[in-house]
Amino acid sequence: MAAGPLVWDQTGEREFETGTSKGVLFLQTEADTDGGYSNAVAWNGLTGVTLSPSGAEESAFYADNIKYAALRSAETFGFTIEAFQCPREFYPCDGSAEVVAGAYVGQQERIPFGFCYRSEIGNDTATKSDDGYKLHIIYGATASPSERAYATINESPDAMTLSWECSTTPVSVAGYKAFSEITIDSTKIDAAVLTKIEETLYGKETTAGKLPSPAAMVNLLKTKVGV
Repeated sequence: MAAGPLVWDQTGEREFETGTSKGVLFLQTEADTDGGYSNAVAWNGLTGVTLSPSGAEESAFYADNIKYAALRSAETFGFTIEAFQCPREFYPCDGSAEVVAGAYVGQQERIPFGFCYRSEIGNDTATKSDDGYKLHIIYGATASPSERAYATINESPDAMTLSWECSTTPVSVAGYKAFSEITIDSTKIDAAVLTKIEETLYGKETTAGKLPSPAAMVNLLKTKVGV
């Protein structure tokens, strides 16, 4: 670290995050026995994602009239998806089952899913928020029932925004505590590795998109592409 006093708000260092795009729903098939998701579906109309971690609360212990030690509870990870629509493939995740083409019944079993979206990184020197981006990858999610409010069309019509509150079940990977989310910063990670990850998630001309298991994704992040 360079010697000298701290300096704030230097040109090019005033970063911020904004935007939500490139949502992807990942579903498992019977062949996915390793924790991965081999079915990728583009999620159109995504308007927002709110992350809601909770837990990690401190429990303090006292002895000899002082604070002797402290332990923290397990941390949980939840999030909320907001969108104008959801893929039809998401219906089973939302507790709907298809009776015949175009007809569904609700209050059914809710299947787990994976999810991925992108947020943009900008700074004070960029002409727009295109300095970089972050990929947010979520595993082991389930969606809770959500409210839908239908209203009459008037002189100021508005499209209904849908939302789904989701919880996750963390997954254990050797060398790390169990987790539900992986965040990838395009400005920091090796460009070749990032390209490989995006081709895996989104697919390419010859292969369909998929979400590797958490262990496989960690290994992919550590891969030296081309070496």
